[in-house]
Parts: sequence; C-alpha cells; structure tokens
Amino acid sequence: MNGTSSAQVRPERIEYVDALRGFALFGLLMVHSAEAFGVGLSRSTDDTWGQAIFFLFGSKAFAIFALLFGFSFATIMANQRGRGVDFTARFAWRLLLLMGIGFVHSLLYSPEILRLLAFLGLLLIPLDRVRSNYALMAIAGLFFLQIPLLIQWLLAQSGNAFAASEPYFARSGLWDVFRNGSLGELIEANLIEGNLVKWSINWSFGRVSEIAGLFAVGVVIQRTGFFARIAKDRGIALALLLIGGTIFAILEFLVKPMVPGSGSGSEFAIGPFTERAILFQWIGISAIAAQIGLLALLWNSPAQRLVGLFRGPGRMTLTLYVAHSFVAVPILYQFGLGMAEVWDTQTRILLAIAFFGMQILFAHWWYARYRYGPLEWTWRAATLNDWKVPLRKNVQPA
Repeated sequence: MNGTSSAQVRPERIEYVDALRGFALFGLLMVHSAEAFGVGLSRSTDDTWGQAIFFLFGSKAFAIFALLFGFSFATIMANQRGRGVDFTARFAWRLLLLMGIGFVHSLLYSPEILRLLAFLGLLLIPLDRVRSNYALMAIAGLFFLQIPLLIQWLLAQSGNAFAASEPYFARSGLWDVFRNGSLGELIEANLIEGNLVKWSINWSFGRVSEIAGLFAVGVVIQRTGFFARIAKDRGIALALLLIGGTIFAILEFLVKPMVPGSGSGSEFAIGPFTERAILFQWIGISAIAAQIGLLALLWNSPAQRLVGLFRGPGRMTLTLYVAHSFVAVPILYQFGLGMAEVWDTQTRILLAIAFFGMQILFAHWWYARYRYGPLEWTWRAATLNDWKVPLRKNVQPA
C-alpha cells in the first residue's frame, strides 16, 4: 500500500467486482426473505434455514455493499479526475438522487438500505480529499472502534437514563403494521416511523460507524488496485480467505458464546448490547474478507463460469434491489396475498433463489441489448442532466 495515491487513469471494468456485487445482492435477498421482508422481524427466525442464512449473509451482505459503494465512488472520482473534471458537486447531486430513489422505495419497504448509503455517502467527499491511504485506513480504524457506542455505554454506566434506555426500534409498533396494516397504513407508517426505526437500528448496532469505515476502506481498495490484483492472484485470494476465515471462526465460535446477550424492557442492559454490536461488526468484517477471498479463488478456477452468473445482477443492483421489494412485499404482506403467514422460511428461501435465477436471466438478456439497467440509466442521466445518454448498445454517444 502506498502512503499516497498516484495519478489515476480510467481502469478497465473489473468483472470480478460485478460478480462480488451480485453476490452481495443475492445475500441481501436471502436475508430479507428469511425475515419475510420485515414481517419476520416480529417473529422468530431461529429455524435451521433462518440460522443458515444469517450465518452466511447476516451483517455481511450489506457490509460488502458498503465496501463496494466506497470503491465505486473512488472509481468515479478517479475517472473524472483523469478527464480533468472536478466531479464533487455532481457526485453530491448523485447521492441526493439516490436518497430520493431510496425514499420512494422506503414507502413500501422501510428497512431498505439506499437512503442510509446515500446519506452516509456524503462522508466520501471529504474522505476523497485525504490523499494518504495510510491516513484513510487510520480513519477507518477510528470508525471501527465504534466510539459513539462506547460513549453511550460510558454514559449508561454513569447513570444516564437516556443512554441506558431501550432502543427506539425495540419499542416500535412498526412490525405490527407490517403484519396487519393496509397499504395506506403501511405507507403512512413507513413515512416517519419507518425512518425513525431504521436509524435507531443502524445506530444501536453500530452500522453507521461501520459503514463509514467500510467506505474509507473501499476508497483505499480502489486506489491500490486490490480487486484487480486479487481477481488474478490466487495467492492473495487464498491468504485473504485463510486470515479472514480464521478470525471469523475465532470470533463466531469462541468469543461470541462468551459475550452475554441483551435483555428487554427494564433489563435491557446497554453494556452487553454494545459489546455484542461491536462483536458483530468484527464478525461481519472478517466474514466478508473470507467471502471476498473465496469468490476470488473460485474466479480463478473452473468455477469461474458459475461465479460469473452474478455479474449481470451485479451490474444492475439498483434496479434488481428495488424489484425485490416491489415483488415480495405485495406477496408477503397482509394487504396483498399475505403469504408470510403461509410460507415457512424454507419455502421463502427456495422461492427467492428461483426469483434470483430469473433476475440472472433477465440481466443477461438486458445487457445483450442495453448499456445500463433501467434505474441505472435513469440515475446516470439525471446525475449528468443529460437525457441523451445512450441506452441501447447500437446507439453511439454524440
């Protein structure tokens, strides 16, 4: 790793990154399906299928997305700098547009992640001004220390009732609306209550600081060309798999059982809850390191063709991610077909896998004809304020 970044030129598209992004999209779909897209949050998901999904993807798929969000930001900024363009203001506008897309999406499915990534993505603009990669990694380390949660824990220990109180999301009645509300009641609840619950969850579990740290690491990964190297070097991939996998195994199987769980109500105990939140962060980070290494190893093996199936969805994550909710919520929620109360976790997961298979086929068909996904093109055109951005592949840019 160099102490400072060097001049950037437009890199070739790294197909391994597309596959990794598609893998993360698949992981999010699996987690959301295990939770019945929010309905299951009010019920237990401790069956075997639910446990397997959360072991593989819980607190991991979103972390890969955050890492790649920082990577993509750095790629865009480097490409524009290579053209002599300061893209800062335009990227801020791009984030505001994503917030708008996320807001509309959240009216149907408030646990969605677009608003969170877009809002916190504003941190990437000052992070981009930090030219030293060492400094960026130090900043990431500070974020990973979860200082806000530690401060809350100290305040709770000193007798501050607010710091020690049960998180807002644990007291919310939003889950009942998910299960029993009409479409109008759902939209009304998601408009305000859904946002409060969303931020409460991400604050309480330390995801705000974690995402900011992953953004910084993603920028360094882009600057150093790490993904391009790991996609070609099996030694690096194997080392990352072994190191990440070893740390994950120690934290998951040895440390986690020793950390007490959190109670509820007056026995909430912010201390144990904070400990588990910080522990889960490191379990997730070590797990995604192992997953990134494993996918890179498979990419450099006869299994590349299988891993490559994730590439199409990985280029269309915005469109397909939003499609997950617009298809699943009316099927699962009570205002629609109400199938969350009929299908068990296994059925939902198997149907979700089949649905993702259909998305793979759709993405393959679409990119044989078009340059960008539907929402990806809209987002790009609105960012550039240029609605003549070519969509079809046989149309040449002016």
